[in-house]
Amino acid sequence: MSFAIWRVRGEGKKRGTLHHLLCHHHHREPLPASPPIAPPAATMLSRRIAAARPLTRALRPAAPQASRLQLRQASTGAESTEDPDMNGGYVNPPAVKRQFRDPYGDWWDKQERRNYGEPLHEDNDVLAIFSPEEYTHFKANWGWVLFGSFWAVFGSFAAVTYYLRPDKPSAPRTFPNGLEKELGGPDALRARKEGEGEW
Repeated sequence: MSFAIWRVRGEGKKRGTLHHLLCHHHHREPLPASPPIAPPAATMLSRRIAAARPLTRALRPAAPQASRLQLRQASTGAESTEDPDMNGGYVNPPAVKRQFRDPYGDWWDKQERRNYGEPLHEDNDVLAIFSPEEYTHFKANWGWVLFGSFWAVFGSFAAVTYYLRPDKPSAPRTFPNGLEKELGGPDALRARKEGEGEW
C-alpha cells in the first residue's frame, strides 16, 4: 500500500515538473533584435570605384595595332631566314615523294618503300605512298594539244554527218487550214497546213 502511494506521488511530481517546463517554454520573452551593422566606409568607397571603372576604360584611347599586311610581312621575313635549329635539330631528309622510288627495290617496308630506321620527313603525311600522286605522264602544253585534237575530231565528225545525212523517205502530210475548224477552233491544237511540209 505504501509502495503504491509513493509511486503516485512520484508520477505527480514528474508531471508537475514537465508542465512547468512547457509553460516556461511557451511564455518566454523574445530576445531583443540586434541593430543592423553598417558597412565600413572603406567598403563603400571600393564599390564606388569599381562601378566607375568601366567608364574610365571606355574613355581610354585605343592602342595602335599593326595591320594584317604588316604582320604578314614580318612573318614572311622571319620564315625566309635560314635557321638549322628551327625544327629542334631533327635530321630532315630530302622532300622526295615515295612514288618516285623504285617499286621493285629491296625495301624493308615494301608498301611504303622505306627501310627500317630511316628518318621520316617532317612532311611525311604529304610525301608518303598514300598521299596524292603527282601527274607526270605529260606536260600541260601537250595536254592542251590533246584536248584541242579531241574537239577538232568531234566537230569534223558532226559536220560530215550533217552534210551527208540522207533525206527521209517520206514527207509530212498537210491539211487545208490545218483543220482549225474541225479540231475545235482557233484555240485548239491544229494539224499541219499548207506551207508547213518540212520536218
